[in-house]
Amino acid sequence: MAGILAWFWNERFWLPHNVTWADLKNTEEATFPQAEDLYLAFPLAFCIFMVRLIFERFVAKPCAIALNIQANGPQIAQPNAILEKVFTAITKHPDEKRLEGLSKQLDWDVRSIQRWFRQRCNQEKPSTLRKFCESMWRFSFSLYVFTYGVRFLKKTPWLWNTRHCWYNYPYQPLTTDLHYYYILELSFYWSLMFSQFTDIKRKAAKMANYAKFQKICDLLFVMFAMVFITTRLGIFPLWVLNTTLFESWEIVGPYPSWWVFNLLLLLIQGLNCFWSYLIVKIACKAISKGKAGKWNPLHVSKDDRSDIESSSDEEDSEPPGKNPHTATTTNGTSGTNGYLLTGSCSVDD
Repeated sequence: MAGILAWFWNERFWLPHNVTWADLKNTEEATFPQAEDLYLAFPLAFCIFMVRLIFERFVAKPCAIALNIQANGPQIAQPNAILEKVFTAITKHPDEKRLEGLSKQLDWDVRSIQRWFRQRCNQEKPSTLRKFCESMWRFSFSLYVFTYGVRFLKKTPWLWNTRHCWYNYPYQPLTTDLHYYYILELSFYWSLMFSQFTDIKRKAAKMANYAKFQKICDLLFVMFAMVFITTRLGIFPLWVLNTTLFESWEIVGPYPSWWVFNLLLLLIQGLNCFWSYLIVKIACKAISKGKAGKWNPLHVSKDDRSDIESSSDEEDSEPPGKNPHTATTTNGTSGTNGYLLTGSCSVDD
């Protein structure tokens, strides 16, 4: 294990030329980042995860209920053994040929079968209440970290003079505020490892959408688009990339980890350009819809990012099935045209 750690923390990879880890040991005059600090993120990640559970249950949920956000999910599809078997074992999105075969088999019209599959797919989606609670947690944590970061950065001397940072690199002392900020962010993202398989990825603006505050939702989307494009296509490349690529090259010079980190930053910039393109595309699409019909500057509740979860609920709740139908068997094999059938199935009106 010691050999693996020594290989991973190789000085010639992580540090500039003529700098060693011994040069960055803590002293009475200054404190420097230590590799051992990273271990603090693991227990703190678990603590943040527990705080999230408590927050969503005792803070976010009462707020959602106060805003009349319902806990019930989409409409439940009518129980049907044949369609359930097709849904779970064959396909969740039957093509036209399969729909026609099921229509003959069940004596249902095709539209009723399509509605059943939509409702059955929607059953597996989380309720609006759950989505609101998760969005409120993300929003609250992000707001806290952002506020703390702005307050901290205002006191940072090298914020407005990035070249000064590189003249002292890597001997900048680690302040308590900066240490707390980095460990908190790292712990938060590690906490997502506990919940990434069940999380519903949503923005903070989604809370207004779930609460049906359309004007607030539109306003938040406008603010989000302006801030995102300004910071990701303006501040990030002109300020951050400029200093990490050009000023650091000029003052410190490249070394192995320099290339790795700057390549990752360039990758992020590429993603920023792609995400900005999607945001502008959504905005243009929403504006064109507003011009074509009732004015709605940014119809984000129905845009490409939103959930089309209740389209089937707007139609008739029950399929206009005909009389109870018992499926027949052919040559001792259940089903018609190769479709699965486990036995007789009646369709209630």
